[in-house]
Amino acid sequence: MKVTVKGQITIPLALRERFDLRPGTEVEFIAGKQSLEIKPRKSTESSHKAFDLWLSKAAGSAKPGTSTDEMMAITRGEN
Repeated sequence: MKVTVKGQITIPLALRERFDLRPGTEVEFIAGKQSLEIKPRKSTESSHKAFDLWLSKAAGSAKPGTSTDEMMAITRGEN
């Protein structure tokens, strides 16, 4: 594998799948004495966005008088 003039490399498909590297995944580089490690960057911002999206969808879904079984069906998407 060669580094291109622009400093790019191609990560083999098997490794992209193994480490869930999809288009747009941010990575970080960690330099060792004789090595370079590449790993996915854990983005707290995207985690917050996912939670905020979930919360906005869940808001108002619990109505007074809803039984536990009914609420579980709602949260599982069974309604």
